[in-house]
Amino acid sequence: MLKLSCLIVVLTSSIVSVSCVEEYSRRDFPPGFIFGAGTSAYQVEGAAKEDGRSPSIWDNFTHEGNMNGANADVSVDEYHKYKEDVRIMAETGLDGYRFSISWSRLIPRGRGAVNPKGLQYYNNLINELMSHGIQSHVTLYNYDHPQELEDEYGGWISRRMVKDFTAYADVCFREFGDRVSSWSTINEPNVLTLGGYDQGLTPPKRCSFPFGVRNCSKGNSSYEPYLAGHHMLLAHASTVRLYRRNYQGKQGGIIGLTLYTFWLLPLTNSREDVVAIERALDFYIGWFMNPMMFGDYPEIMRKIVGSRLPALTVAESNLVKGSFDYIGVIHYSTVHAKDNPSSWKWKYRDFNADVGVQFILSQDNEIPSELPVVPWGLQATLEYFKQTYDNPLIYIHENGQKTIRNSTLEDTSRVKYLHAYIGALADAIRNGSNVKGYFVWSLLDVFELLDGYESAYGLFYVDLDDPEMKRQPKLSAYWYSNLLQGKTVSLDGIIELQKNYSGLPQTHSVQ
Repeated sequence: MLKLSCLIVVLTSSIVSVSCVEEYSRRDFPPGFIFGAGTSAYQVEGAAKEDGRSPSIWDNFTHEGNMNGANADVSVDEYHKYKEDVRIMAETGLDGYRFSISWSRLIPRGRGAVNPKGLQYYNNLINELMSHGIQSHVTLYNYDHPQELEDEYGGWISRRMVKDFTAYADVCFREFGDRVSSWSTINEPNVLTLGGYDQGLTPPKRCSFPFGVRNCSKGNSSYEPYLAGHHMLLAHASTVRLYRRNYQGKQGGIIGLTLYTFWLLPLTNSREDVVAIERALDFYIGWFMNPMMFGDYPEIMRKIVGSRLPALTVAESNLVKGSFDYIGVIHYSTVHAKDNPSSWKWKYRDFNADVGVQFILSQDNEIPSELPVVPWGLQATLEYFKQTYDNPLIYIHENGQKTIRNSTLEDTSRVKYLHAYIGALADAIRNGSNVKGYFVWSLLDVFELLDGYESAYGLFYVDLDDPEMKRQPKLSAYWYSNLLQGKTVSLDGIIELQKNYSGLPQTHSVQ
């Protein structure tokens, strides 16, 4: 039974955090609840030029020097070390592993011939997971389509991508679907569009003056984020239709879309700031949720964006409406924001100007090195989905804490973060939220898509200078394993945990 006593603390960033002295176990979660961990193909596999894999847009992006020379050509080499990684998953007690398939590895030219070596790798990985009793939760697309499709027709800014993506998904369903528990079509389309087509911070690095990075050579920040998002929505819905018609009945999996979320708080109680928060939620979440629930984009988006937002035809509306069995939620923290209507008067407009809010990240409004721990922000996010979108089935697809890579194996701050957020998740479920699984980000310290190897989220540290790339458990791995093995965890118990695992063995095992 979860025991709870909370102390309200006001942080210097003006965000109210909740520090809870609580204890709970996995018995506080519903029967069949899935606890797991996640990675994605480009971030973890390595073997970038092996066995027929072609370059993805991430390969080109990193090799053009956009990550200060860092790339994931090798990363943590899960392509060769997947058996070891599955073993540590089993020893930790994971129920599921969330990973993505590299389109470039499976179908190197984006369409047409399947790469037998890529097919073999994913079959081997899925079979290895099954042999250890671990479910496969697969993301079809995590920011990384083949560069050839980008060169040929511009990737997501072309409607041709809908057909090619659906055909790629068809191969995945046909070859792997009998052993996959859940499919996510596209990871974070609501931020993928902004990073790649508005600000140019991520591939394919498209943006325009005065938005985004200085050296974008092509793009239109005012229009392309909405166009790319429109095609992602149609590709998602087309793929769901295919899965439901041809595969779901005999394979028994479920399919959905994964969205990035953060909870927003109005800087003041003024009506303007409160309305601004509602508008921002419509832009960031409603952009994809409203079409899937109601058949059209949010009214406020259509009003503000106007003709730059592609219209859904009647046929498209019917296609996208209801196109999910579940929603994957990615959540890390909570921020304040205030109304900023002056952006609507700018000569040039992009997504952020259209939203008309200013985010307050800290006292000096600089991006903090660590996001504040606000576990009730996850509860508020889940309550928003419950109230606004009829309480859909949800999996928490990412949640975790960023730290400096290799700062210490005794990552007590991460343990406290996970303890707080998983406890808040238990509260949300008791309050009626329809959440069936939680995946910590990430299993290993991997190549991070914003800063390469500078930061880390992993339960396991990987020494990149070690030729064997030994996986070393952090304190958080032991804590998570205790929870998954049915032990009661508590904040008081963290001190005892530190004593028991002082020094942390330099081995993959968490037994």
